[in-house]
Parts: sequence; C-alpha cells; structure tokens
Amino acid sequence: MIPFKYVSASSVEEVVDALAASDPPRILAGGTTLVDLMKLNVEQPSRVMDITRLSELAGFDTSGSQELVFGALTRMSDVADDPVVRSRYPVLSESLWRAASQQLRNMATLGGNLLQRTRCAYFRDLQYPCNKRDPGVGCSAIGGVNRGHALLGASDTCIAVYPGDWGTALMVLDAVVDVQSVRGRRTLKISELHREPGQTPHLETNLAADELILRIRVPTTPLGKASTYLKVRDRESYAFAVTSAAVALEMDGNLVRAARIAVGGVATRPWRAHTAEQSLVGKLFTASTARKAGDLAFENARTFDQSLFRVQLGANTVAEALKIARERA
Repeated sequence: MIPFKYVSASSVEEVVDALAASDPPRILAGGTTLVDLMKLNVEQPSRVMDITRLSELAGFDTSGSQELVFGALTRMSDVADDPVVRSRYPVLSESLWRAASQQLRNMATLGGNLLQRTRCAYFRDLQYPCNKRDPGVGCSAIGGVNRGHALLGASDTCIAVYPGDWGTALMVLDAVVDVQSVRGRRTLKISELHREPGQTPHLETNLAADELILRIRVPTTPLGKASTYLKVRDRESYAFAVTSAAVALEMDGNLVRAARIAVGGVATRPWRAHTAEQSLVGKLFTASTARKAGDLAFENARTFDQSLFRVQLGANTVAEALKIARERA
C-alpha cells in the first residue's frame, strides 16, 4: 500500500485552488478509473481530492429548448435511463447503456468518463515500456500484441486506443464542455477536448493541469431522434469496443439532408468521420451509400497484422448503424 493524503472538497473553488498548487491532487469522482490505476501502481498520487459531495456538479436538465445540460458528477446510469434522452437522443442513452456493468454505471460519472485512461495492457503493466506512462521509453504495443489498438490518430510513439463510448456519442451532437480554473471559466468543443498522441502521448487532453470539468452541454437538435450507438464487442456485456459507431441523420423522405458519424474503439481519441458524412449529404439513402460511408470512415486507417480485420468490421459497423438511424428517421 502506497500512502496518500485524502481530502474531501467542499466547493469548486477549493478544488481549482488545489489544482493550481505546486503539489496538485488527483481528483476522485466515481473512482472507476483512478482506483483501478492506483491498485496497479500506474497512478501513485500523494494526494487525492474527493469531489463527490459537490452538489453544484451533480444532476442534469433535459427540459431546455436550446440545450441539454449534464453536470460532471452525474451518474452514467441516471442519464442512460432518462426518458427524454432515451426517446429523443438514443445515441447518448445507448452509449451509456452499452458501457461497463450496471454496478460501474451506478458509480461512474459523465465528466470522469470523458477523461478515462486507455485500456492498453502495456500502459497498465509497469514491467513494459510505455511512452504514455513514462515519455521517451518506447511503445511496447507497436511491436507487441496490438489487435485492439488504434487504427486512426496513432503516431510512432503511441497506438493506445481511447476506450470511451460517451465521448464518441457526444461528437455527433456537437457537445461542448465547460471547465474552470483559478483563471476563470472557458468552454471547449467536445472535438477539442482530446488530443492525438503525436510526440507527447502523455498529454491526452487540451485541459490545463489546473482545470476542472463542470458540465457537458448538448445543443437540442432534430438529429438526435434518428441516431444510434452501435458497439461491437468480443463479448456481449462489460467489454470495451472492438469497433463502434455513433451516427445521426436528418432525412427528407429517403434523401439525406445531414449526417453525423463518429467511430469509437479504433482511434486515439473520439473520432469524427467528416468525409464519410459528406459522402451521404444530398444522396438517396441506400445500402450502397451506407457502405461507402463506412469505407470512407476508415480510408486512412493504419493497421498491423493483428488489427487488419477491424477495418472491414469497422466499416460494417458504420453501415449497420446508419441503417438503424435511417429506420428511426
């Protein structure tokens, strides 16, 4: 057991002040990522600050005419089961229902889910070199077991996949994230929150070290109704995606007026497939156009022998998700 100091925060201001200190704490929300990594000694914080009692970060509101608002400490299971989210924004509900187990969904928070760390086995095992854990030592996955690693957004320093479902779903609805530091508040587009590894794989987001996520906001949109989150896994429940697709459509009869596509389980961050979207707009929806969009979503994929099968699987996942969304339109 590695000793650490535990502090329970009483206000957002107390948290951001602590994050700006010379020895900032690690933040404990649901704990479903941090505690795991502490058990593995991947995380060895000297201080842990529990923010679960901050009522101003909890709860959510789906009644607004302009946007849905989700506090960073809102539990995944609460949003997954919300009637408005389930009926009008199924891509959000399904991304949460298909993540983890019911017990974890009852603990895990929406803000924490956005910031969860990779499931790369080499990152989580201290006996292997890992640039994400210890910059400059090398990436064991590139020449190792890489069946489930990133096809998109990887670099020669890191091919670890981003594991989240919620962030991928938020991409197709153009969500934004409000954050706070001692310098004040600012808003990031969800597409700007995460970084590709490049030459600095240990830097996973564009948050400053002293910034705290306050809430996630999703603009109301007719795209939400005709949407879905389709997740392909090695086993049906409690498993991370081999491939996944979040899609949303706006239709005029069988003509595609607007399309949103993001893919998950295959990239170093939540990945929006803009070229695939553009291939559908103004076209009649057919099995052929859906399949073309799926292929385009993976046109720049970088594969290894063990991961080659996931390109075709990913394209099929996108095409099937588009068909589901079309039926809902």
